[in-house]
Amino acid sequence: MKVIICGAGQVGFGIAERLSTEQNDVSIIDSAPHLIESIADTLDVRGFVGHGSHPDVLRQAGAEDADMIIAVTLYDEVNMVACQVAHSLFNIPTKVARIRAQDYLRTEWSDLFSREHMPIDVIISPEVEVGEMVLRRLQLPGAFDTVNFADGEVVVLGIVCEEDCPVVDTPLSQLTELFPDFMAVVVAVQRGERLFVPQSDDSLLVEDQVYLVAVKDQVSRAFKLFGHPEQQAQRVIIGGGGNIGLYVAHELERRQARTKVKVIEANRDRAIRIADDLNRTVVLHGSSLDAEILREADVAEADTLVALTNDDKVNLLSCVSAKQLGCAASLCLVNDKRSPALARSLGVDAYINPRAITISKVLQYVRRGRIRGVHSVEGGAGEIIEAEALQTSPLVGKPLRELDMLDGVRIGAVYRDGAVIIPRGDTQIQANDRVVIFALAERVKQVEQMFRVSLEFF
Repeated sequence: MKVIICGAGQVGFGIAERLSTEQNDVSIIDSAPHLIESIADTLDVRGFVGHGSHPDVLRQAGAEDADMIIAVTLYDEVNMVACQVAHSLFNIPTKVARIRAQDYLRTEWSDLFSREHMPIDVIISPEVEVGEMVLRRLQLPGAFDTVNFADGEVVVLGIVCEEDCPVVDTPLSQLTELFPDFMAVVVAVQRGERLFVPQSDDSLLVEDQVYLVAVKDQVSRAFKLFGHPEQQAQRVIIGGGGNIGLYVAHELERRQARTKVKVIEANRDRAIRIADDLNRTVVLHGSSLDAEILREADVAEADTLVALTNDDKVNLLSCVSAKQLGCAASLCLVNDKRSPALARSLGVDAYINPRAITISKVLQYVRRGRIRGVHSVEGGAGEIIEAEALQTSPLVGKPLRELDMLDGVRIGAVYRDGAVIIPRGDTQIQANDRVVIFALAERVKQVEQMFRVSLEFF
């Protein structure tokens, strides 16, 4: 696939890194020469200095025969114009734009991005995507990672096995025997620096990070079995009243009337504005690094502190301070790819990486075949994919035990006619089934081939 990326910042770099390692033909455009020089020296991509919305620059980058343009510059208007030019002058089939300003995305203006006006096929709103991820984590505080598939009927949970975890040192095959009606599958384990797909005779160890695919109504049972009986957060403190913090507070007010929310915002004018926008939320002016402000917010009584400023250091240290002052749990926003390891070492319970969320969203449209959803895990070391099985797929029509499944691949769930099937050895996948499958990074291409619209398997 030939892809043009406009914007060489953290998100653009991350997308280019993933796509170039998968043998895609990638060109990247940015007006900052030092960013283009850095990315061209680091990755197997072609770099172009210029504005991504300018026709001559797009032509130099290969727009005349490109399959996709991904516009992720800092400016919404540049991203939108780049997609418009890509469509009008070069007829690029797929156009993806990052748009942050919520005014553009209001339902009353939904026709703006139609093919007749400003043809953008995929709109990525980082604030909404990250905000929704925060809300899911608050609903499931026992997980360090969570994502929904199959119209919300299948939930993927990342759970840490702590010392009191009841299933530690028990072979996975015995778990199936002990709990035959437990509708969940362990699809991957991160142990130290190694991510792998476990076999039936493998046991989970203390400090393992387990990725579990479960039916929606089995989630609470999954937490109990893995030693995480935490309840949905009812008292939440949000550190940072920026766009993401404000979105989360708004949605908590709207969706969870019983949840008590407090926001700590360092900028006085911003604190006044968001206090006017919110109804039941208490807004405090100050820094979430200030122990006195945290005490004023009753941090010792809070279920979760969510640190959502644009500074990783502030977020990490706010979480550490909150836990020291008695907060039950912490959730941290981190942008630097080195920060997740630091977050774990500091005892932060969970973290969210906006760049990883955006990259996962883009990959959903880059992946070939009938791919409906993608979630990248462990910095791209593996992916959880939802894909639709076609009649030509080699997965269709045979019991799973008879399939020659690749090492590093595990089917977690099958969604058929509104019902979820947890796969067993005698399960047969049918055409049009939606399959939730985990694959290590080096196996993603083969998984794509399983769901391609072609007859090349015969």
